Amino acid sequence: MNDDYLWDKTGQPDPEIQQLEEILGTLRYQPKPLVLPRPRNYFPLLAIAASILLALIAGSIWLRMRPTGDIPAQLARIELAAPPPPTDRSAANQPLQAPKKIHRKRSASSAQQEALMAKEQLMLALRVTTQKLHLVHTRTE
Repeated sequence: MNDDYLWDKTGQPDPEIQQLEEILGTLRYQPKPLVLPRPRNYFPLLAIAASILLALIAGSIWLRMRPTGDIPAQLARIELAAPPPPTDRSAANQPLQAPKKIHRKRSASSAQQEALMAKEQLMLALRVTTQKLHLVHTRTE
């Protein structure tokens, strides 16, 4: 066997080495050209980002431009007591008229107080109902 053939391919090749070269030739390094990945298309991502940005800007403008006045005054209905009986006999034969309703503005604090009172009445009614249902349940058993 000639060692020069193994190092610089000069000299006479050995038939076993030639057979090994043919078998391993398929695994030989084959240079390929460098393939760079294609640049990504960022247009859909930019379109989504732009639409989100426009939505945020429109929302902030809408929040700044909407009226921020005080709470609108609510009208309270107050019913007056029945009018005193007429002293005149001719007026006694006339039908009674419904009392007039007076509308006036109420403040936010009185509205809160009325809401709290309504809540308390509701809670009391629920407690009474619960006790009554419990009593009915125990009696039926």
